[in-house]
Amino acid sequence: MTTQRPNVQIRPARPEDRDAVMRLVSRLAGGVAEWRDPEAVVEAARQWLAGYFVPERKQPGAVFVAVTAAQARDGEVSGGEFSDGEVVGVVSVNTHRHFTGPMEAYVGELAVAPHAVRMGLGRRLLSAAEDWARGQGVRHLTLETAAGNTTARRFYTAMGYGEEAVRFTRVLD
Repeated sequence: MTTQRPNVQIRPARPEDRDAVMRLVSRLAGGVAEWRDPEAVVEAARQWLAGYFVPERKQPGAVFVAVTAAQARDGEVSGGEFSDGEVVGVVSVNTHRHFTGPMEAYVGELAVAPHAVRMGLGRRLLSAAEDWARGQGVRHLTLETAAGNTTARRFYTAMGYGEEAVRFTRVLD
């Protein structure tokens, strides 16, 4: 038996996506340094993303989601372990000023549901962030990931991202 890939739409997040997006945030704790609190990492991401879903805050930047759509085949709904309208990925992107002066875009969060990895959704979400960044007129899109998150590091390298800086931390007694 083969697992069918679902039809997936990448679109701007909507208010009704909030709970599903918040469930994906736990994926951001992977590879966090042993001296950092993974829950604090997740909570920081939740706080930023939650702000996006509060209309009166007018959070800058954009959040895109990957949403499944059931495939019709001879009147049957398929998609294996996917539900129609399921949010299976999220990316947030914003602009900030690089310390050398120019504005650039920055990916804050990129997460894909565990049952939807290796289906090209991370690539598609990152492409949506890149398109948004181009629309803002910036020349660079940056992101960070935990040094221990080797899967993400390989993914970003394969997507054409190069290491620009290395951050060192020492735990003080």
